[in-house]
Amino acid sequence: MKVLIVEDEPLAAAQLAAHLSALRTGTEILAVCDTVQSTVEWLKNNEMPDLAFFDIQLGDGLSFDIFKQVDFKKPVIFVTAFDQYAIQAFKVNSIDYLLKPIERSELEKALIKFDSLSLPKTSNVTPQMLHEIVTSLKHKNYKERFLVKIGTHLRIIEVKLIRYFYSFQKGTFIKCADGKDYLIDQSLEIIEEMIDPDQFFRINRKYLISLTSVKDVIAYSNSRLKLKIEQANDDDFLVAREKVKDFKRWLEGEKI
Repeated sequence: MKVLIVEDEPLAAAQLAAHLSALRTGTEILAVCDTVQSTVEWLKNNEMPDLAFFDIQLGDGLSFDIFKQVDFKKPVIFVTAFDQYAIQAFKVNSIDYLLKPIERSELEKALIKFDSLSLPKTSNVTPQMLHEIVTSLKHKNYKERFLVKIGTHLRIIEVKLIRYFYSFQKGTFIKCADGKDYLIDQSLEIIEEMIDPDQFFRINRKYLISLTSVKDVIAYSNSRLKLKIEQANDDDFLVAREKVKDFKRWLEGEKI
């Protein structure tokens, strides 16, 4: 059995490979990819695996984006840290999922399901399934806290205390209600998928702001909006022109 692993945590990828080798003698791990882009490039230039394991959240986006760029029709077992209610769409299709941390007994059940698939061995991933899954991820199980490192110490930051997220010099930071800044590991794109869209809005490429941080909204040039944000003294808080309509709907409490 030839397997592709898409996982951005080296330890998790190594553990999965070890479980597979123990459960299926002769398993060949063709590659381990850690981003959407590297997976797309690998699939375009290599033979297709018999089975693929896709972590849902990767450093540069969701693994569902891979299907938008590559015609991939082999069976997939998704790996996720989300609760199972967020991925119910998988349960009635020839695709299984594993919750982290992966248990060998659960992996064995998934492999038995893979073995039982009738030919041709193709996944039943449809646009409707992807829509339902992404919708579930966006509306369920939102992140409530972040763990940040301060020197040799770790500190928990509650999302309700965050005024905005911002990118600066290739890093991503949190600005808290007390005015302090903390560096975090995730990109703004990933954070958008993790937090409640009713409470946070991406106004431009640099800022992802909380509803509670907005002190004033001012009409600005080129049909844009300028914001006065709590714990911010600069003028960079401009709502991108293409986002103005959705931003106004967000302020009114409409679903975006």
